[in-house]
Amino acid sequence: MTTSTATTLANVVASPQSGRPKAVVFDHHEYAASVILRGRPVPWDNATAYAAFFAQAQGLLRPDVALLDLNRLYGHLTPGSTGLETEMAARSRTGFALRTLLADADLNRAVLDFVTVFAKTARQPVVLRFPSPMAWLIGTHHFSGAGDASGLDADNAENASMYVSDWLRAFAALPIAGLLLDNRTPAGASRGVHVPLEAYTPVANLAGNYRWTLGQLDDEQMRLQGDVAAGAYIPAEFWLEPDVALPAGDFYLAEIPSAASPEGVLARLETLG
Repeated sequence: MTTSTATTLANVVASPQSGRPKAVVFDHHEYAASVILRGRPVPWDNATAYAAFFAQAQGLLRPDVALLDLNRLYGHLTPGSTGLETEMAARSRTGFALRTLLADADLNRAVLDFVTVFAKTARQPVVLRFPSPMAWLIGTHHFSGAGDASGLDADNAENASMYVSDWLRAFAALPIAGLLLDNRTPAGASRGVHVPLEAYTPVANLAGNYRWTLGQLDDEQMRLQGDVAAGAYIPAEFWLEPDVALPAGDFYLAEIPSAASPEGVLARLETLG
């Protein structure tokens, strides 16, 4: 079943397809890897097998969307690629490493092939999550030879968003409902450079042209461009302890931890409606 691009993430938030009173975007990767794969590797190298694994997890949770985290996919595809890393470090100019990463033809082909299989087999509206242009810029900045990214600012972020928008054009023909830019501070890191969603004009323009809802995950909340609805993060403890209450929010992002038990998760799903 192919999802129609007529359904956007904004539509889902306004009217959850699951029938819940509030939409929930599930990140069940760690939980599903623990419960379904039971120690076997995630099948990143076989998009069809990954889609089957993902669909099995979706079937357990009655989700509103199908969330694909491209940062995890890149994390599988890029380590050990010494040729690509050498190319990324060939210039010290700010943003060169990110531009090189997002323009790599072989990597882009692998990512597009994977996302195509995922998007065309998903039974829910597809949402792609990946680092915000600033987060991606910070994450690749060390290739320039500069270890400190504190000097990066909103101007650098807007330049980075041009590279990201060019990269996103490859997905134009796919049934995608929304894009979520992950701007949260990574675990163990000092607080990142805050850049508002409105600063990413090239990405916003592209999303508008393709009718993709654009949103951003910040440390405090999740918000969608042009929408007053504010999304809240369901804490990991919610899935582990029966007395943890839901936070206030118009919709939710729920990252289910690997330590959660299937019985506990089913019980907590009832709380979501």
